[in-house]
Amino acid sequence: MSVRQLDLAKVREFGNLEFLAKQLVEGFITGLHKSPFHGFSVEFAEHQLYNTGESTRNIDWKVFAKTDRLYVKRYEEETNLRCHILLDTSSSMYYPEDNFGKMTFSVMAAASLTYLLQRQKDAVSLCTFTEQIEVQTAVKSTPSHVHKIMLELEQQLQTKRPLMKTSVADVLHQIAEKIHKRSLVVIFSDMFDNIEEAERIFSALQHLRHNLHEVLLFHVTDRETEENFAFENRPYEFIDLETGEKIKVQPDQVRESYQQFVGDFYQKLKLKCGQYKIDFIEADIAKGFDPVLLAYLVKHSKMR
Repeated sequence: MSVRQLDLAKVREFGNLEFLAKQLVEGFITGLHKSPFHGFSVEFAEHQLYNTGESTRNIDWKVFAKTDRLYVKRYEEETNLRCHILLDTSSSMYYPEDNFGKMTFSVMAAASLTYLLQRQKDAVSLCTFTEQIEVQTAVKSTPSHVHKIMLELEQQLQTKRPLMKTSVADVLHQIAEKIHKRSLVVIFSDMFDNIEEAERIFSALQHLRHNLHEVLLFHVTDRETEENFAFENRPYEFIDLETGEKIKVQPDQVRESYQQFVGDFYQKLKLKCGQYKIDFIEADIAKGFDPVLLAYLVKHSKMR
């Protein structure tokens, strides 16, 4: 199984999320050096570049002898960043049902970011939510804490709970009130809240920014079917995974109006995110994980 292009169905079969996340991240970093992003600074480890004016006490002279560059030692208790990963675990995230596509993609992406944060000695928290917060861990950087997060993420792939709705707006408001230190908030969601109440979602996103948090919103979709509505023109019975409501329809009869309705909402969401200075990233589950990791690294570099 190629780590860079994971078969989502095989992620659940493989079972070792921590190992897959490590391999995916290491492969991505190697790929950066062979891409147009060559030279992008990915400073893991226990050093950071020395800045003029800093104390010279912690300069690592052995590294200087090898690289002719000044690096300052970093210590385990130091953290550059506090990151809260918010994972939508409502029933619609388990579409397509044959491979739990959106959930598997989101879990794998969240695991990779968790591994990346640990390598950078940054503190991380995981919050899973439906209509309410389901699980919220502490914000730590220790290996035991990261292992706990990985186990929690693996748990999300075991079974789909039926008819679990989501309330993105309510949860984001709660998170904004709970986080007292400036943080990076990373959201994985298909944003299939009540689209007719879109203004509530926009208000919640604005609440996070008003409290001075940086926000990365990964809009997770199976774009081919959920946005393009690329179904064969034959009778289908569509089932709302969050309410159980069923409707029988022939795709060609509704495709144009569906694309218009969904497209208008997503466009408005993008515009609002731009207005609030929120990074909106389209995360198509067919496109792999590189866009997720790159968006995180760009945001992290801006926050340093």
